[in-house]
Amino acid sequence: IAAKKVLIVYAHQSTGSFNAAAKDATETVLTTQGCKVEVSDLYAMAFKASATAEDITGEVKDAEHFQYGEETMLAWKEGRLSADITEEHRKLSEAEVVIFQFPMYWFTVPAIMKGWMDRVLTLGFAYTSEKRYSQGIFKVRDAIP
Repeated sequence: IAAKKVLIVYAHQSTGSFNAAAKDATETVLTTQGCKVEVSDLYAMAFKASATAEDITGEVKDAEHFQYGEETMLAWKEGRLSADITEEHRKLSEAEVVIFQFPMYWFTVPAIMKGWMDRVLTLGFAYTSEKRYSQGIFKVRDAIP
């Protein structure tokens, strides 16, 4: 993976964990190989896991019957998503390789990682009904779980 831009999305509370060691080793090796590595340390960032209307700046289209996907797609188009989501969009857009580093909790990702996926991989930015799977945002990126 020489000379690529890499984003590591990392979710573990302890700096002494196996996951932290794996993240640190990956960052060191890739940097040594000439990659530009950026890490989103979700716990250190106190990343909000819940997807709510607070993710949108300004008024929502339909507060009474709030639909997260539709509202965030409109907010994305109008540049009204919250700063933390916008920053993660920037990182993801610049990355050629995305590595997800996390422990398995009950056969799935930790809630904070699921929240990152729900909030960052928004309708419009990451996918549409026409751009899914191999046609979506990861079409030109390698993703490593």
